[in-house]
Amino acid sequence: MIFRDWQQLSPAAAARELHARVQARLTPEQRHAVIAQLPDEATLAARFDLASGGAPLGRVPYLAKDLFDVGGVPTFAGSTFLPEVRPTRTKDGAMVQAMHAAGAVLAGKTHMHEFAYGITGENPHYGDCEVPRFPGRTTGGSSSGSAAAVAAGIVPLALASDTGGSVRVPAAFCGLYGFRTTPHDAWIGDAVPLAPSYDTAGWFTANAADMRTAIEALVGLGKGLSEPRGCFLAMPGLDADVESAWLAAARKLAPAAEPAVEAVLRAGFAASVETYNTVVAVEAWEYHRGWAERYRERYSAPVWQRLTRVHTITSAQRDAAAAHTVALHRLWVEFFRTHDFLILPASPAAALTKAECTLENRMRILTLTAPASIGGLPILTIPVLLPSGLTTGLQIIVADRKSPVIAWALRT
Repeated sequence: MIFRDWQQLSPAAAARELHARVQARLTPEQRHAVIAQLPDEATLAARFDLASGGAPLGRVPYLAKDLFDVGGVPTFAGSTFLPEVRPTRTKDGAMVQAMHAAGAVLAGKTHMHEFAYGITGENPHYGDCEVPRFPGRTTGGSSSGSAAAVAAGIVPLALASDTGGSVRVPAAFCGLYGFRTTPHDAWIGDAVPLAPSYDTAGWFTANAADMRTAIEALVGLGKGLSEPRGCFLAMPGLDADVESAWLAAARKLAPAAEPAVEAVLRAGFAASVETYNTVVAVEAWEYHRGWAERYRERYSAPVWQRLTRVHTITSAQRDAAAAHTVALHRLWVEFFRTHDFLILPASPAAALTKAECTLENRMRILTLTAPASIGGLPILTIPVLLPSGLTTGLQIIVADRKSPVIAWALRT
């Protein structure tokens, strides 16, 4: 069901349909892994009834990743204890307020990778999120529940966040459209942070038309660009099926980067994973340090290891990350003087199995996603079908979230 289909239902029918889809399309285990909070039918019907049908997203149901605050509802951010150290907010956060103003109907909250500190969609507290139709393969993280809910057709729209790829990777793994905004804006500023330098708000839809509608309603679509100037950059380390499908899709939108541009980009991107990991470790610990030791046993082992990595980071590593950040920002500024967009792969592989959720694959993913994260850039992710029926995606990286490239790409 697309946006328009939901908008044509009565409030009671929409609430009933949504609950029926949760029951029919997710196993009990996956319901536990995906849905963090779901109002009963009567409450949900009342929300549909109160929504403005004439607003851009009027009566479109959505789910919110459980790091965005909803007034009176505890926010856990994939953990078991966050409300014990962070009081439940009395009013909706900025992102949820924006959705309400656009007429969308909050249908509940979704689980996520614990504290957003991971990109595989695993969560030992609530269960790992799997790609609908492909049991045993991860949705990717950290916006795992939101991606699974849209891919399963439970809702046509779900809120996500993206620090190092948490919109882009789940969109690629689940065959979705994804949009990542920019750091330091109001929508992400009052959400539970991972690393504020890179944290961004975003969302998923199942098709291009709904993504276009959502972006137009929430951000605005830049127009007037009939033939944007862009290129794609082939990246090493992709699985063979992903490389073939990704290149075929990218070539429909842009030529390959010219050799001189390619050389500059590759050199500039080279230290991105180390810079990203250093900055995230420092900023994540800064948020958690007040309670981390007291709640040590309540963190999962992988997240605890990532948090405490900060104690091994040297001043030289911090200085190198700061210098590389400045250099990479300059590189992006220079690139966008002559180009409107850059296309990179969104994932090096199709959705991973549990056994494939390794440190090596995490580094492969960050090689593709970290350069734009460090640059603080908005990104549209477009799905790419693989022969197996699994998917990957294109990152279409632009300089401004109102770039006309977005409207152009969603028409293609």
